[in-house]
Amino acid sequence: MEQPYQPVKKLFFGRDDAESDFADGLLRDGFQSTYTSEAVLAGRKSLVVGRKGSGKSAICAHLAGGGYPGRTALITPDDAAGDEIRRFELQGLTADTAKSLIWRYVFAVHAAQHVTEHADTHKRWRAPASVRALKDFLQVNDESDDGRLTDRLRRGTRLLQSATLSVKMFGFEASVSAGGEPGAGGGSEGAQATRQLDALESGVRAAFDDLGCVGAREKPFLILVDQLEQVWQGDSDSHALVTGLLLGAKHVVAAYRHAVRCVLFVRADIYDALNFADGDKFRSDEARITWSPAALRALARARASLSLERPVSDDELWDGVFPRRVAGESTPDYLVRRSLARPRDIIQFLTLCRDAADRSGHPTIHEDDVLEAAEQFSRWKLDDLAKEYNVGFPFLRPVFAQFENAGYVVDRNDFTARFEAIRDALHDRYSAYTEQLTAESLVDALYGIGFLGVCRGDGVAYAGDSQWPVQPYEEDLRIHPCFRPALGCRTPTGAADGTVHAGHGYQGTMVGAQNHAAFLRNVSTTDTGFQADRHVRLLEETASALSRLQRQLTRSGLPAGSHTEVQESIQLLNQQIDALPRPGSGLTPDMVEDLIGDVTERLALSHAQLNDLGLSDEPVTRRLADEARALRRALGGSVGGGRGSDSSG
Repeated sequence: MEQPYQPVKKLFFGRDDAESDFADGLLRDGFQSTYTSEAVLAGRKSLVVGRKGSGKSAICAHLAGGGYPGRTALITPDDAAGDEIRRFELQGLTADTAKSLIWRYVFAVHAAQHVTEHADTHKRWRAPASVRALKDFLQVNDESDDGRLTDRLRRGTRLLQSATLSVKMFGFEASVSAGGEPGAGGGSEGAQATRQLDALESGVRAAFDDLGCVGAREKPFLILVDQLEQVWQGDSDSHALVTGLLLGAKHVVAAYRHAVRCVLFVRADIYDALNFADGDKFRSDEARITWSPAALRALARARASLSLERPVSDDELWDGVFPRRVAGESTPDYLVRRSLARPRDIIQFLTLCRDAADRSGHPTIHEDDVLEAAEQFSRWKLDDLAKEYNVGFPFLRPVFAQFENAGYVVDRNDFTARFEAIRDALHDRYSAYTEQLTAESLVDALYGIGFLGVCRGDGVAYAGDSQWPVQPYEEDLRIHPCFRPALGCRTPTGAADGTVHAGHGYQGTMVGAQNHAAFLRNVSTTDTGFQADRHVRLLEETASALSRLQRQLTRSGLPAGSHTEVQESIQLLNQQIDALPRPGSGLTPDMVEDLIGDVTERLALSHAQLNDLGLSDEPVTRRLADEARALRRALGGSVGGGRGSDSSG
């Protein structure tokens, strides 16, 4: 008896992140080659720019996982690595140039490791002198083995700042004893570090030449740098960190005569925020990722074929596995139009459709399953948009609330009136962003992140469709179809029945903009769905840290006197927090930052005192150091990031 057609049980479209997707096999076996990936593979492009979820990390994972026919090294900095680079300075150099040197050091060590390992594969009785010199350099400077990026940066920082980088085997040596005068070479701290790096790079280049690694016979060694968003905070140090990386990566090509290449994967909002004199020199290296509807359909078909373990045609996928039409629109058009034209969006949307069908016991995906998935997907994407741009625009959630339960056709004058009703409340809560919190600036920002489109000619232009921002005379705006279900914007002019739908913890706009102002002034930072600004969150983190320390202290075995001192310190810090004004009632970022600075210093002092008393093994002693370190990083703006990597493959 022939089995019924039930593809839903086997259907799988992949994971949200490239690393997991590659491990599961779908990205590895079903990688969708594009113009950008082909240009990178061929060496024509070295700077891949795209929005979150556009496929940057997919290209990176593909190249690092065997898609490149040569050897690769993958560098993914985390917040600890970012802290090391931010602190790196050299007297006599600008911040951008100084940070380019620490990146050049990292690249040089990778290249040196590669060329010495490559020499071991040559059947020579004795390695060339240049290779032996590199091996000595790696051993002397503790760089013989692959390690954590943070440790490598720490070593490089120490060596370059103290001018003790051992490069004497390359015919140059300069060192400075503590507090002493510059040795051979003289000059500023930055000039000495530059000369040392030049000598190191010359030594690496000589080894490549002596081994014949440059030319048609050998593929360049490929260094890949990804996940820079983990170290991006939007401040001047972050700008210098990324600009220095760009300068260092461009230097690599000239320094090693095409024996080494660097490819950088940078999120579009980060790259577009950079402003430096040499920016025009990267135009020909730049590749912006864009996805056409046809390419996204091909991605869906390829992944369906892999999971069903047989070729799936367009007709079968969109008129068999999926319904032919949804809400009167062809299904692939419906899905693409309601996403942001990125692979991650399509994968998530397709997966939600599949899950809805499976929950309902459907053997194939029905129209109702797609409609159900569209609601959940819209809520996800609205939330993701606020998180994606939280560093530059932390006020997005309350701004989104102004569009709830209204029409998806937005008149600019109407939005301006709504904004004016909550402007003062927004300025109080986000005092560091008052220049951006004007009606005109918000329209520009909402267009730039893809939330709003503008009517032009016979269509609607969204970010990516046009290089031009919204013009002052353009008043007819549209909410992107992706976000309409989450906001309850189901008709052009508003809910037909006048109902206020449940949103993200906000009152809908139909209850009046004045209610929003009161809401913003009085809302608790723990209200469901409300994203407090960064400094309020920092206060919450500080209070939580003190609470954890208090609980640890009650279980500790500290002597009575030490126990009392730590207890009194925690109580005093809690009193300082309680004495601060409430959010919206005079609390300023400076107050928060000063207080958290005091907290970290006091915790670090308590930790040092317990250490001096021989109590370093007490859990509460270690907890004091951990909480002080975490708060210091939070104050610097780092958010998560996990453990960075610096690996070769």
